[in-house]
Amino acid sequence: MTAAYETAGAEPVISPIERLWNRQLHRYPNNLTRYTSLGIVVLITIVLYYEQYVAGGVATEILRDLHMSFVYYVNITVVASVAGAIASAIAGLADRYGRANIVTAGTLITGLLVLIAVPQAHSEIALAVIFVAIGFVEGIILVATPALIRDFSPQLGRASAMGFWTLGPVIGSLVVSAVVTPTFTDARAAKPFGWHYEYVICGIVGLVVWFIAFVGLRELSPALRDQLMVSEKDKLLIEARAQGFTDEELAAGIRNPFKQMMHIDVIASAFAIAVFLIIYYIAVGFFPIFFQTVFGYTASQANGIGNWFWAFDAGGLIVIGYLSDKARVRKPFMVFGALGAIAFTTLFSLHVTDKGVLAKYAKAAGGSNYYAPSHVFVIVTLVLLSVSLAFAFAPWMASFTETVEKHNPALTATGLAVWGFIIRIVIAIVVVILPHIVTSVTPVIEKGGVITASLADKTPVQTPDGATTVGGVLSAVAANSALVGQIQTEGAKYKSELTTAAAIDPQTLATLSSDPTNASALSTALGEISQKLGVSQSDALNDLIALSKVPKSVTTLFGTTAPKALGAANFAALTAVGTPQGNAKLATSLDYLAKNAPTVQAEQAKEPGQWMNYFWIAIGGEIVFLPLIFLMAGFWDPRAAKKAEEEHHAMVAAEMAKLEKAGA
Repeated sequence: MTAAYETAGAEPVISPIERLWNRQLHRYPNNLTRYTSLGIVVLITIVLYYEQYVAGGVATEILRDLHMSFVYYVNITVVASVAGAIASAIAGLADRYGRANIVTAGTLITGLLVLIAVPQAHSEIALAVIFVAIGFVEGIILVATPALIRDFSPQLGRASAMGFWTLGPVIGSLVVSAVVTPTFTDARAAKPFGWHYEYVICGIVGLVVWFIAFVGLRELSPALRDQLMVSEKDKLLIEARAQGFTDEELAAGIRNPFKQMMHIDVIASAFAIAVFLIIYYIAVGFFPIFFQTVFGYTASQANGIGNWFWAFDAGGLIVIGYLSDKARVRKPFMVFGALGAIAFTTLFSLHVTDKGVLAKYAKAAGGSNYYAPSHVFVIVTLVLLSVSLAFAFAPWMASFTETVEKHNPALTATGLAVWGFIIRIVIAIVVVILPHIVTSVTPVIEKGGVITASLADKTPVQTPDGATTVGGVLSAVAANSALVGQIQTEGAKYKSELTTAAAIDPQTLATLSSDPTNASALSTALGEISQKLGVSQSDALNDLIALSKVPKSVTTLFGTTAPKALGAANFAALTAVGTPQGNAKLATSLDYLAKNAPTVQAEQAKEPGQWMNYFWIAIGGEIVFLPLIFLMAGFWDPRAAKKAEEEHHAMVAAEMAKLEKAGA
C-alpha cells in the first residue's frame, strides 16, 4: 500500500524539509493547527476562483483586443468547463493519495499559467489553450479543497466551515470586481499589457498563496479522515479506532469508489445545486458584459455592481452557515434561500429588460420602449438575490457532504468529484446555449466597440473655421443624426450649387441673401468663385445664378442652422469629407458609423429581451432545486436534530467506556 495509508498513531518524527511533502497528521489536531489549515484552504479557494473569474471582469476588452467573437469566447468557456469536469472525476483519487499535495502542486501550476502564460497570449487560439489548461487543473483542486474542509470540520460545525469555503467563489468574484474597478482604466494604457495587466496582478497573488500552502498546509491521515465525526467530542474515539485500522481495512473501504457513490440522493443533489446556481454562473461570467452592452456602463462601473453582489453574498455565507449549525438543520435554510432566489431573479429579470413591467409603464407614459432601472434598484435587487443564494448554498454544501458520509465517509472526495463533474457539465451546457439566445452581444461589442473608440478619437482635424478632432465630428454627427441626414440629402441634391456657396465669403453670401442686386457683393462673389473654383467669369456667373435658385431653407441649413448645431469646425470638416481637403481618417470613421450604427442600434434594442429569456432558464433551475432538497441527509426539525445529537454522544461515551475497560 502507499504511504497514504499508514496506520494512525503517534506522530512520526520527520525533518522540517520532509514536512514540505509529508503533510499527514496522525492525531486529530489542536484548534490552532486545524484552523490554520482551514484558513489556508479557504485562501487557496479564493485565489483559484479569482484566477478563473478575472476573464469575466475584462471580457469586453479581450474580445476587442483579440478580435474574438462572443461565440468563440463562450466556446472557450465551454471547453474549459468540460476539461474541468473530466479533471473533477480524476480528483476522486484524493481519497486514495491524499489532498494536500494535490492542492499545493495545482496552485503552483495555475499561478504560473496566469502570471506567465496568459500575458503572452496575443491570439484567440493561444488564450483558448491556456484557459482550458487552467480549467483542467482547477477542476482537480476545487474538488480536493472542500474534501479538506470536510476532514477538518465535524458535522456540527460543517455548515460554518463550508460557509467559509464557499467564500472562495464569492470572494474570488469580489476580488475581481475590487481589483478591476480601480485598475482597469489605467491598465488599458499600460502597454504592452492592456487587459493582460489584470492577469499579472492575479498571477502574483496566486504564487504568494501557493508559497503559504507549500509551507503550512496539512491533512489528516486516512485512518482519521475516513471516519464519521459528528462533533469534537468524538476526537478520542476516532483516534482510538484509528489505532486499530490496518492498510487492508483502509483499502477495502475505497474499492470501486464511483460505484459506491452511484446513489440517487448523491447524483440528484449534485444536479440540483448545479441548476440552482445558473444565475450565479451568469453573474460571474456575463454580468460585466450584460451591464456594459445593455446599460452602457464602463468596465469599472459594471464591476462595481459586482462589489455589492459578492460582498453581501460573502457575509451571508458566514452568518447563515453559523445559524444552520446552531439550529442543527440544513433543509429549511435551503428552502428559504431557493424561494428568495426565485423571487429576486424574477424581479431582476422583469425590470431590466424591454419586456419588463416598468418598461410598459414608461411606454404608456409616452417614454421610450426601454426603461433602464435606477442604479439603486439594480443594487438592492442583486443584494437580496445574493443573500438568497447564500441561504441555500452554505447549508447545501454541509448537507451534501453529510449525504456522502451516510454512504461512506472514506469516499468524501469521490462524492465531491461526482458533484464537481455534474456542475461543470451543467455549466458547459448553460454557457454553450447563451450565444444562441443572446445573439446581439457580438455585434454590440464588436461594432459598437469600434464606434465607441472612434467617438473618443483625438486625431486633430484642421478646417478654415477652426480645429476639431475625428471624435468631435463623430460625436456631433451622432448627436444630430436627423440633421446630418438632412445635410446629406440636400447636399447630394445641390452639390454643385453648395460648392459655389462654399467658395464665397460668408459675409458676402449673407449680403447677397438679403440683397441679391447688391453690385459690390455680386462683383466680389464672382471674383471668389472664379478664383477658388478655377472657372471663367462667365461660368462663375452661371454658377451664381444656379445658386440663387436654391431654396432659402437649404441655404439657411448650410449657412446657419448646421454650423450652429454641429459647431463651425465640425460642420466644415463634415462637408469637406470626400474632397481633397477632407481628413481621410474622418472619412473612414464616418463611413463605418453610417454602415454599422443602424445595426448596433437595432441589436441593442433586441438585447434586453434576449437576456430576459436567458434569465428564465436560471429561474427554472431554481425551481427544480426545491423538490430535490427532500432527498438529502439531515433533519427538518431542530428538536429532532438535537435528540439525534444527544443519542450520538451517549453512544460515543458508551464505546469509550468499553475501550477503556478493555485496555485496563
